[in-house]
Amino acid sequence: MERLPNVMKTILLDHGSGGRASQQLIGEVFLRYLDDPVLHRLEDCAVLEAQTGRLAFSTDSYVVDPIFFPGGNIGELAVNGTINDLAMRGARPLCLSLGLILEEGLAVDDLERIIAAIAGAGKTAGVPIVTGDTKVVPRGKADKIFINTSGIGVVDSDCEITADRAGKGDRIILSGTLADHGITILTRRAGLKVAGDLKSDTMALHTLVALLNSKLSGAVHTLRDPTRGGLATTLSEIAEATNLCMMLDETAIPIRPAVAAACELMGLDPLYLANEGKCTALVAADKADKVLALMRSTREGRDAAVIGEVTADYPGRVVLKTAIGGERLVEPLSGEPLPRIC
Repeated sequence: MERLPNVMKTILLDHGSGGRASQQLIGEVFLRYLDDPVLHRLEDCAVLEAQTGRLAFSTDSYVVDPIFFPGGNIGELAVNGTINDLAMRGARPLCLSLGLILEEGLAVDDLERIIAAIAGAGKTAGVPIVTGDTKVVPRGKADKIFINTSGIGVVDSDCEITADRAGKGDRIILSGTLADHGITILTRRAGLKVAGDLKSDTMALHTLVALLNSKLSGAVHTLRDPTRGGLATTLSEIAEATNLCMMLDETAIPIRPAVAAACELMGLDPLYLANEGKCTALVAADKADKVLALMRSTREGRDAAVIGEVTADYPGRVVLKTAIGGERLVEPLSGEPLPRIC
């Protein structure tokens, strides 16, 4: 990445003052990569064209440590994460906002890498950054960089994807392998080297969801992305909301060998580790095969698998049928043993 000669090497408090240094940072770093014309107007807010349909709105904050990791960095994680939050309600993402809290002393080179990743992720997804804000705090008052992204999307009037639609007999489909992001962050943080290609699964899922909705309208009842707390916590929330049982088949859950090995080494259960490019879909039983085939035809869902079904056996609980033929209750994550995953 070619450095600009007149940009300081580290972030200073002056870059958050709103004065000349702030304008230099905006002009020579942010606008160099984020080229949406609405953003370039630098108004206090973005004015969007009216849309047909129901508006969806989501916001999320990202404090992952480390900020760079195999498969991505905090910037693209923020873009993809908020897009996925919108997609889990069947929304078509329109645009994002970008809020940055920078620590004094952050290397401008690192900031440029992150902004370039944000721009790249937005362009890949076709979702622009249209407004934003930057604040700088003194050394020790943050950890390099924190990011907030908010997103606006549109949900078609005939699309209804909620936990309330989950029903007895629904099949549970996971769109890909489990725990890739969580174990990548944890091994990198611990300085562990594990054989195999460990990397984050961060990616946007809105095109996958849009394909399912257009080709198999109404087949998908519920969508969730199993981020913090992992698959176990996500399904526990659905089970509690519906008073139904999420019955999982341990042998059907796709996990990469390197991930399984790293989890065993660290004594971690992959059911509780974060994912940043996977979704869990509860779908009508008679459409499950078609949903699975359609998922597998895409880059985002090529490793998709049916991992269980919704039953009334243990109301409000998640149950795992183990590889040795037994059953065990799967509780939601308690406490915060795995901090700074996203």
